[in-house]
Amino acid sequence: MRKNLTTKVVVIIAVLLFFIGGIIGVPKGLSSSALKDALLQRINLGLDLRGGTHLILQVMVDEAVGITRDSDASHIQTDLQQAGITVGSVTPDTSRTDVINIAGIPADKSSDVRSTIDAKYGTAYDIASGANNTLTLTMKPSEVDALKKAAMDQSIQVITQRVNELGTSEPVIQEYNLGSNQILVELPGVDDLGRVKDVIQSTARLEIHAVDGGPYTSEQDALQQLGGTVPVDELLLPTKPGASSSGNVEWYELKRVAEVGGTDIRSARVSQNPNTNMPEVDFFLTTAAGDHFADFTGANKGKYLAITMDGKIQEAATIHDQIRDQGNISGGNMTTDSANDLAMLLNTGSLPASLHYLQESTVGPSLGADSIHQGVMASLVGMIAVMLFMLIYYRGAGINADLALFLNLVILLGFMGYTHSVLTLPGIAGVILTIGMGVDSNVLIFERIREEMRAGKSPSASVEQGFAHAWTTILDTHVTTIVSAIILFIFGTGPVRGFAVTLSFGLFANLFTAVFVSRTIFDANLNRKQRGGALSI
Repeated sequence: MRKNLTTKVVVIIAVLLFFIGGIIGVPKGLSSSALKDALLQRINLGLDLRGGTHLILQVMVDEAVGITRDSDASHIQTDLQQAGITVGSVTPDTSRTDVINIAGIPADKSSDVRSTIDAKYGTAYDIASGANNTLTLTMKPSEVDALKKAAMDQSIQVITQRVNELGTSEPVIQEYNLGSNQILVELPGVDDLGRVKDVIQSTARLEIHAVDGGPYTSEQDALQQLGGTVPVDELLLPTKPGASSSGNVEWYELKRVAEVGGTDIRSARVSQNPNTNMPEVDFFLTTAAGDHFADFTGANKGKYLAITMDGKIQEAATIHDQIRDQGNISGGNMTTDSANDLAMLLNTGSLPASLHYLQESTVGPSLGADSIHQGVMASLVGMIAVMLFMLIYYRGAGINADLALFLNLVILLGFMGYTHSVLTLPGIAGVILTIGMGVDSNVLIFERIREEMRAGKSPSASVEQGFAHAWTTILDTHVTTIVSAIILFIFGTGPVRGFAVTLSFGLFANLFTAVFVSRTIFDANLNRKQRGGALSI
């Protein structure tokens, strides 16, 4: 009995020391401030406690559908030309992002056109014949849904990569308001809302387009030269300030479909222009994109091309020689910070669609400090009140319960330290609820022991039967609560998930302290008493 008891005590002490290490790690001293700093380094504070930036973004997923549709339209025209078929036009529909119109099909080539398109695009589009030898390709609903989902997933991935590059600890980036194509972004400790918005919102979709016309002095001048409207297979875009040789904003007519897209960028880095000593960004293309770009530039020497990003022309230049897999962006008002941000955006990939801000706010640290103070005070007052109640109502056994309760709290905080969990106000609520569940478990056990003692059994037999009978009830209550917490974790957002994690691990810790630790203390107490000695409960 004594040997078994010693083993249990060693296990309890080892667990206690292990989780204390999780709470404070290796502090730089033993002062209260050093211990506090060590604790805050192990347990991160959430947005509601530390302050920071809160954003809700709307992903314009229809743009991603339209980009795919535009690319398909260009490829269809190329495929038909390679098949020796000439049609009047292959144009994206101006009123819908999922429709392509093909007009001017030769009457004797109608079946050939349909079979050529159906062979490659039949799985993604429904093909319908129209009047005057036309075809209408409508993207299938399943394909549209898949593109929208992919746009959401890619947006979350890109935003996560960009936020990580900012050095933010424990950010929350996840789908919000499921089914509404929205993203929740919470960045604890980040209060520069302007830079965060610039980095996150930039689509950074660097593209290289062939230039068909320009430069024009203004948009009105460009439209006048084009007869009032821009052709459906063209784009009319301005240069960014400072990008043109004149220093003024100029406008160019570009091919709608890019020769090089954002997904063709392999890497980017910041360098220094040897002539001006100004920062610039070098970008490198993938092998396949480099081969295509080499063919394009080799066949179009003397013509213009434009590098665009986020709806503006970064640079427009004449093609002098064949270019394969490397280019750079320079000039204008580019600073070291803006060059670093641009290189980071290109390296983390382009967003598949633009973002609109539905909600944005910053939480100041004073609110966080007040929340921390009130949350900690609530926890301490509740814990002290519970411990006093257990001491008064259960006398000597109350010390047993208080020790188990204290160890429960140490295990929970140690777990959060080891996993670098984010502590939020709901997380503090989870800690308080864990304390309540711990007390409930001890009350069940103690009342069963009292019932056994009133039945005339000895203290050791009462303890044995009390734990045996209460165990099933304790397990049932904990399992049902943990199942509820798991559901909250699966379907909840950041703070709710924090509450679920804190509560779940607190309940697992409570099973250990209420059953194993509390039983060990009872056995140690009985072992010191003479056989038949009274039990203070």
